[in-house]
Amino acid sequence: MFESLSDRLGGVFDRLTKQGALSEADVDAALREVRTALLEADVSLAVARDFVKAVKAKATGQAVTKSVTPGQQVVKIVHDELVRVLAGDEPPEDLKIDNPPSAILMVGLQGSGKTTTTAKLAKRLKERNGKRVLLASLDTNRPAAMEQLQILAGQIGVDSLPIVKGETAVQIAKRAKTQAAMGGYDVLFLDTAGRLHIDEVLMDEVQAVRDIAQPREVLLVVDGLTGQDAVNVAAEFDGKVGITGVVLTRMDGDGRGGAALSMRAVTGKPIRFVGLGEKMDALETFEAERVAGRILGMGDIVALVEKARETFEAEQAERMARRFSKGLFNMNDLRSQLEQMLKMGGMQSIMGMLPGMGGVAKAAEKAGFDDRMLKRQIALIQSMTKRERANPDMLQVSRKKRIAKGAGMEVSELNKLLKQHQQMAEMMKKMGKGGMMKNAIKQMMGKGGGDGMPDLKNMDPAQLEAASKAMQQGMGGLGGGFPGMGKMGLPSGLSGLMKKK
Repeated sequence: MFESLSDRLGGVFDRLTKQGALSEADVDAALREVRTALLEADVSLAVARDFVKAVKAKATGQAVTKSVTPGQQVVKIVHDELVRVLAGDEPPEDLKIDNPPSAILMVGLQGSGKTTTTAKLAKRLKERNGKRVLLASLDTNRPAAMEQLQILAGQIGVDSLPIVKGETAVQIAKRAKTQAAMGGYDVLFLDTAGRLHIDEVLMDEVQAVRDIAQPREVLLVVDGLTGQDAVNVAAEFDGKVGITGVVLTRMDGDGRGGAALSMRAVTGKPIRFVGLGEKMDALETFEAERVAGRILGMGDIVALVEKARETFEAEQAERMARRFSKGLFNMNDLRSQLEQMLKMGGMQSIMGMLPGMGGVAKAAEKAGFDDRMLKRQIALIQSMTKRERANPDMLQVSRKKRIAKGAGMEVSELNKLLKQHQQMAEMMKKMGKGGMMKNAIKQMMGKGGGDGMPDLKNMDPAQLEAASKAMQQGMGGLGGGFPGMGKMGLPSGLSGLMKKK
């Protein structure tokens, strides 16, 4: 998401920050490039024009031109304006699910991923909010649409309204509302029929359903790949039905992201969630501050920490903290770290969330530092005996040959893995002194001594830095664990890219 825009803006701001003093002409030239980058990212012309105008008004004042770091000041102004465009002037609201049974009406064009998104949201509310959820399909047009939602409900462990053939959408909505009230459900999702275009008959139908269900939320699901058409669809649906928020799907396949940047400015409706894949947990809340940071290559440490906390088991984290605090780190620990990276989305995902790393993620993949490498390394560790994993120093030539053969690899790959382990073990010993690693992992898991888990958005910078260190230095050696990697964990020969960008 936003890959091409991030690359273009990264180049513009790198040049700005290296210039030292900035003239008004320098700012104008940079903003012309920003405007072009926005248009190429499929941002609407009016939004791009207003964006550049707002930035220019703030970036040509004395506070910037006389600043000690004028380039960085401009970047901050662009960041703040991006946040404003993405979020609007009002603070984001949570879904209104406080008055059970709260109905959520899902609308959108056919093929936008509406039914899958309905299931993703239901799973999220069940697991994160502890809500009892009922799903009801009102799609009487698309073959097997009702059965699809019923199957998805079974997969995520929530209830679905029994299918009664021959009912109209309005009749199903009435039955669903009654069932939700009588069954003690907290949330009722009504998945309406998709349409190929803005169809008057189907619009009348969804309006009738809305009037009966009296939904707390009307969420429009639109395919982010449609670019500016997504914005037009949102405007049409809002005019006909009245939407309260937008869910953008397939944003993992859109390197431009223009729909997201234009949506709030054109429609005035907030983007609530973004879909980033087909898996049931591939849905993220849309948070403007963090999205803006990722667009400008600042990473998203908060998202990285949250992802780690979702995939780490508390007991495992405690056990790991105790071992690392004693300077203990064997091959089982390394395998655990490598598996953790895969659970968190793999190297590409993690590098994209680390500040300054997004631009080199592709180069790292080309150099062979990718998820396949992690899986090969895990295979090598699994080919060892329990004793060998616990004490890798005992590995001599004959054992190495057996292990490599068992994993279907060369001894040279095993030697690289052993060197990586040695480097990480030394690093863990250093961090173990004074409890540095133990404290970092505790901060990451929200066990800093307070009641419950801290709010990551408002986490103290020192806590966030500690959690970030646990990520970079614990997750499979991103902080310098892989052999031939530089200080920031980049493949040999790539660390210079950070300076050359």
